[in-house]
Amino acid sequence: MTFHTSSPALPRRTLVLASLLALPFGQVMAQGTGWPNRPIRIVVPAPAGGASDMIARTVAENVRKSLYQPVLVENKPGAGGILAVESMLGAPRDGYTFVLSPNSLVTENPHSYKFRFDPLKDLVPIAEVASVALVLVADPSLPVSNLAEMVAYVKTRPGKVSYASYSPGTLSHLKGLQFSKAAGLDMVHVGYKGSPPALQDLMGGQVQFMFDGLGTSLPLIKSGKVRALAVTSAKRSPYLPDVPSLAEAGHPDLSQIMGTSIWSTPDVPQDIRDKFRQELIKAISTPSVKSQLGALGMDAGNPAQTVPELEKALRQDNESTGRMLRSIGHQPS
Repeated sequence: MTFHTSSPALPRRTLVLASLLALPFGQVMAQGTGWPNRPIRIVVPAPAGGASDMIARTVAENVRKSLYQPVLVENKPGAGGILAVESMLGAPRDGYTFVLSPNSLVTENPHSYKFRFDPLKDLVPIAEVASVALVLVADPSLPVSNLAEMVAYVKTRPGKVSYASYSPGTLSHLKGLQFSKAAGLDMVHVGYKGSPPALQDLMGGQVQFMFDGLGTSLPLIKSGKVRALAVTSAKRSPYLPDVPSLAEAGHPDLSQIMGTSIWSTPDVPQDIRDKFRQELIKAISTPSVKSQLGALGMDAGNPAQTVPELEKALRQDNESTGRMLRSIGHQPS
């Protein structure tokens, strides 16, 4: 007689528990909280390969590893961020669509573009993830190697020296205005559509000076194609340790850096915004993200900065930018 033996079927609950125990702890936690249970989308108002795009992809990859969900970066450049924001505003308010943008989205662009939304009411920052100083760069063929020589050079040529900006109404433009006023200079502003064409004309001698983001100018400074005269950070930048700050040169009131933040809408559930913020803070605190941002000439955001502190700073920058642009008759286009 042949006897057949079989193992008793395991209860379904036991099988589920066993499968969960086989997963990494973080993945179990992510699945158990309900959010996120599908891909997260970050919309960037810049083309692929630009500074904002690279920041977004750096942070997204770190968050993906932590949440065990894809974090997709979608590029919607143009119109001062309007296209990217409207893409988010048109999506369900369920915490799966965000915007990553320079803070100029709310501090500068509303004074230069006709928005169909109120950026200070319809958007809320989740966290500032990166920051970068501006750097005053010069045509290297000019007989100036420092800020004092630049001031002397311009003063002997009133109204005949020009400075570029990567767009009218931006911090690049405003710093040129502020520095000209502080130093008693008479320079002509030439606005461009982006840093690359402005820097190209700077290297070609069509314009003489420019306040540019450190990220785009740093490679040209390192290769000697443009000359750095000063940075707008309160202290010298670790990426240009031999270049003084404007504060060091006697202009502490001109110290300012550009932040980049991730934004949501105020009606996305607070607990989702809080959780995403925790993930972003964790990401920008890692050595790998700091290193990747550093390669772009940028610093990671300040993890200690609270959302109310960030909102207050953004509102103040919006107001001061508006006052300055109105004083020169600048109008939204």
